[in-house]
Amino acid sequence: MSETVDLYEEDFLLWTQEQAKLLRNAAQHGINLPFDWENVAEEIESLGRSDRRELRSRITTIIEHLLKLEHSPVTEPREGWLDTVERSRQEAENLLKESPSLRREASEIVASAFEDFARITVDGLIRRGELDKRRRRELLVHPYTADQVLGPWLPGEPAGQ
Repeated sequence: MSETVDLYEEDFLLWTQEQAKLLRNAAQHGINLPFDWENVAEEIESLGRSDRRELRSRITTIIEHLLKLEHSPVTEPREGWLDTVERSRQEAENLLKESPSLRREASEIVASAFEDFARITVDGLIRRGELDKRRRRELLVHPYTADQVLGPWLPGEPAGQ
């Protein structure tokens, strides 16, 4: 197997970035084929970006359900929230196995997703009377870490467990 095929199998995201770079390099050297080099390179890059978007979506779901588990006093949907966290963590792990270079971005993705979406969950808890609105600011300035979101940690356990 070639090094390129090995990379495709080992890290899809990195493969897409490399292939896009190679296509653009070929285009700069004027290879005279009727080929839309730039758009093909862009499409290959977008394949890698879709993995990043999917990971962000999984992380957002995990954050939402961790916040509910940590701050909602209701008992009825808790098992469903736990199932969702477990399923989403497994799906995130599968993405990270297919594109290990995404792991380098996990902390940044978690921080960004928390900043963008935790407010929605916290505001929903407040609207339903499950959380005192005076705690809103406090909850939004203490984001979860990538280890908490992607690892086995659950609210009520010390961080790092």
